[in-house]
Amino acid sequence: MQYDDFIGEVQHRAQLDSREAALSISRATLTTLSERIDPGQAENLGSQLPEELGRFLEDVDEVERFEFDEFVDRVADREDAGEGDPADAAFHAQVVLDVLEEAITEGALEDVKDQLPSDEGYEDLFEIAESESSPA
Repeated sequence: MQYDDFIGEVQHRAQLDSREAALSISRATLTTLSERIDPGQAENLGSQLPEELGRFLEDVDEVERFEFDEFVDRVADREDAGEGDPADAAFHAQVVLDVLEEAITEGALEDVKDQLPSDEGYEDLFEIAESESSPA
């Protein structure tokens, strides 16, 4: 997926007013994700994205262990579009991960999910992608 397509999809699905806002929430989500998953996995994801987005996944060398609420707080602090609202940040992160799933190889997001504890709320990040792939 090309950079313009990725940002356009994020903007559309999150119903944002600008591409800058879409880039902001993409940067916030991908950077935070890179802090929580194995650096090798983050690099793998980053290598499958356009360089402008992949770099957000490739700057961290150590995995931090933090809960879902901290994940959302970090996204909220980093993004310009959500004004620090955790509910908006959680939705924005869901949108970015939904678009990310379409941009990377099949199964790569499953590898990410496997690194996140299922009992801390992280499964909420993947609700959009899972609801679209589930039979209606």
